[in-house]
Amino acid sequence: MSDSEPTANKDHVVLGMATALGAFLMFTVMNALAKLLSVNHSVIEISFYRNVVALVPFLIAIFVFGHRDIAVTHGKGGWIAFRAVFGTVSLTATFWAFSLMPMADTTALLFTSSLFIPILGIIFLGERVGMWRWTAVLVGFAGVLIMVRPTGHLYALGISIALGAAFLQAILQIVLRYIGRYERPETVTFYFFLIGTLITALPLPFIFVKPTLAEIPLLLGIGLSGAAAQWLFSTAFSHAPAVIVTVFNYSGIVWATFFGWLIWDDWPLPMVLAGATIVIASNVLIIWRESRIRRITGDRVRAKL
Repeated sequence: MSDSEPTANKDHVVLGMATALGAFLMFTVMNALAKLLSVNHSVIEISFYRNVVALVPFLIAIFVFGHRDIAVTHGKGGWIAFRAVFGTVSLTATFWAFSLMPMADTTALLFTSSLFIPILGIIFLGERVGMWRWTAVLVGFAGVLIMVRPTGHLYALGISIALGAAFLQAILQIVLRYIGRYERPETVTFYFFLIGTLITALPLPFIFVKPTLAEIPLLLGIGLSGAAAQWLFSTAFSHAPAVIVTVFNYSGIVWATFFGWLIWDDWPLPMVLAGATIVIASNVLIIWRESRIRRITGDRVRAKL
């Protein structure tokens, strides 16, 4: 019995790692499809298709299979709506950034969302931030400064939009950290897709461009890849510690570089890679420090019992 438990736990962690890797691959596929579609379509229109396609499985589960509990909130409906609105703006800004810059450059800048979280944690959650995390944040932003001053073309608007999207993503993580204590993940995700669909549908009469037959698979793909990414992400967290899943976020730079090279023949400049390495290293330092603090705190609690 004792010999089988570690093996089972190890198998679960491996599954968590595999699904985390798959999740970030699907996120990159979604962003690559959005970049392809942005040539002929508004990013708001692309966000609409992403939301409405991903919403369909939830509607089937609720109205066909009777899982109405998915639509039931537990007192945090206002926060769920707030998250959905901000999530929709963040998604649209992310697609906009990818439409303006190469895949790898945009992905590297979006990593800065983790650097905003300690600051927002102080403001909204009253969290304490020690010297280690402040150092990691400052080092990370130094990496950003390196990335935004590459030799070659300077994508000023794209950089601004990417950093804005990263900031919105950080706000969303703070909000999710709060409502996750009360609401089910599938409920939060359902309302994100539902409200996001309604919001992005409002300007459609003014921006709609009829898709070609060749674009229809891309439009379906952007919704399916987004939905698959969310499912794989949730599965990863259910089978592996958050610290392991979070580290796999940085596989996104590999996927983005690959798709950028394969589709657009883009290759990140050395300064972008150098800055991205610094940002990733600072994020890993934050993750390591947080996991170490939690482990020490857990040991102290167990020692008192």
